[in-house]
Amino acid sequence: MDLALLRTFVTVHRAGSFTRAAALLGLSQPAVTSQIRTLERQLGRPLFLRQARGVTPTTIGDELAHKAAPHLDALMEIAESGVADDSSLRTLHLAGPPEFTAERALPALTELTGETGQPFALRASYGHAEEVLDGLAAGHHDLAISTARPRGSLLTATALCDEEHVLVAAPRWAERIDPASLRRSGAPALDNVPLVEVHESLPFVSRYWASVFDARPAVPGAVVVPDLRAVLACVVAGAGIAVLPRYLCAAAVRRGEAVALHDPAVPPLRTYFLAVRTGTLAMPHIARAHEWLHRAAADWG
Repeated sequence: MDLALLRTFVTVHRAGSFTRAAALLGLSQPAVTSQIRTLERQLGRPLFLRQARGVTPTTIGDELAHKAAPHLDALMEIAESGVADDSSLRTLHLAGPPEFTAERALPALTELTGETGQPFALRASYGHAEEVLDGLAAGHHDLAISTARPRGSLLTATALCDEEHVLVAAPRWAERIDPASLRRSGAPALDNVPLVEVHESLPFVSRYWASVFDARPAVPGAVVVPDLRAVLACVVAGAGIAVLPRYLCAAAVRRGEAVALHDPAVPPLRTYFLAVRTGTLAMPHIARAHEWLHRAAADWG
């Protein structure tokens, strides 16, 4: 079986469409379609069902992908890195949300490097959940940290840790908010306080309001910046209130630069998942990083 045809097939299976697979492979869509048809003729069975939007694998297509993808990934890694001696470093490609990756994952992997010597070269990229999982499925990353659990069997995910969310403000705003009124009235006690968020849709504030106050935010974001670290900086500078991961704001709270406004009985949580392409944990450098991140996450409170 032609490995080029098999690579195209696996890419289509992961991408879910000929168009996306063509972009990932650097081929035209007709070329991808032709290769899939050739492979189907060789096997004598259809591999995909064509639909209005993308394609769905047949049972035979799923079976072939599950058997072939891990081995193809290993072959592609050898082809891209070349045959090297045991002293050469493999490269680990990690992707995840910018704040969590920078504040949690990268320091943990750097600690692995410091304690055991350089086990791999490290490359990191940032993206939201869908981006990093798509990139992982397409073979651009080896490990992906995501707040969404991937579907299907081509990716394997394990829960890494839970992230607690905290309602915080600068001291000058905290002085204007009556804790008793906040406990009694809930969200209405905050209606006149400006919000700081990462997006116009207020994802963190909306989740907190729904979970803790059973309400929706009454005002739009006064300051919107696409990075939680920038949100914290704006809060400390006095821009308003925000909902932030505890790990990110704990130091500012200890220093008195920010104040935790509320202590709900059940704080909102968000789970992070560590995902790999199924079968790739057989590769030592990926398995080592995967294990180390889980060990480090046991201490992330």
